[in-house]
Amino acid sequence: MAEFVESTPEVDSASDPITKVTKPPLDSRIGKDSPFVFGQRYLENEDDVFNHNAWDHVEWGEEQIKQAQEMISKQYDHPVKDFDKALYNANPAKYWDIFYKHNRENFFKDRKWLQIEFPSLYKVTAKDYQKPTTILEIGCGAGNTFYPILNQNENENLKIYGCDYSKVAVDLVRSNETFAEQNEKGVAFSSVWDLANPEGNLPEGMEPNSADIVIMIFVFSALHPDQWQQAIKNLRKVLKTGGEILFRDYGRYDLAQVRFKKGRLLDDNFYIRGDGTRVYFFTEEELEEIFCINGPFEKVKIATDRRLLVNRKKQLKMYRNWLQGVFKG
Repeated sequence: MAEFVESTPEVDSASDPITKVTKPPLDSRIGKDSPFVFGQRYLENEDDVFNHNAWDHVEWGEEQIKQAQEMISKQYDHPVKDFDKALYNANPAKYWDIFYKHNRENFFKDRKWLQIEFPSLYKVTAKDYQKPTTILEIGCGAGNTFYPILNQNENENLKIYGCDYSKVAVDLVRSNETFAEQNEKGVAFSSVWDLANPEGNLPEGMEPNSADIVIMIFVFSALHPDQWQQAIKNLRKVLKTGGEILFRDYGRYDLAQVRFKKGRLLDDNFYIRGDGTRVYFFTEEELEEIFCINGPFEKVKIATDRRLLVNRKKQLKMYRNWLQGVFKG
């Protein structure tokens, strides 16, 4: 599954509520920012807002949250019709297949922020780390995370599996020349796998409790809430005791959520995009409840990544809200 880049909504920046800014210490974040500029662009003065394209750690005031809630409440006036809802939920992989067929030449850039946010990925792929390690990326899409990890790996005992429930996505990963080379060496593997499959089947070639690290980037949000419990069971089955789950997904009141119009609301905080793919918007409390309170995992960290994106030409302010988590098995 892929991270979506939402189009810029036409909003009136003059009516934008007052923005509050906080400076959390670097050690409170999931990764370390130094020496990267990413994560340290603080908006000290509202008059400077259009001096850069983006600002980090922008907290929302009560007025802004209220505005987002009001926009979302209007979505309930025109939800997805029951017939269409059943259609979208019956075969979600179909719509991801269509997505990859239409976008096979237009994928997203490598996720360089992985170095900052999830440093454990680079620890286990370093030259001085030769312990046998298995990484499983769920929802590998076209390989935007899979290949950056594989290409910089210097651990001769690493295995990396990339799975997606879109066959088209898996075929794209497997068609890469690097995949063929590394697959022959017993390093890289990819297969079709549904994280929430009710049979509890594991990805092709993987044994129970064999993954040291599981990566889920913009994946869990594509599941129906009714599938969460089974997905957690399957995660527990594939993850080693003491292994890590690295998580990033959409947060409540993100720009992508508040801009949905008529006929997109499937359920509370759960939507259907124009291309038929689904998306849920989480809170930190929900993630802790799903993975830890009602699930078998230990919370290492759950953090909110709030970003203020700026269109300087149109003088627009766009608020993005993502959640990141690290959970231990």
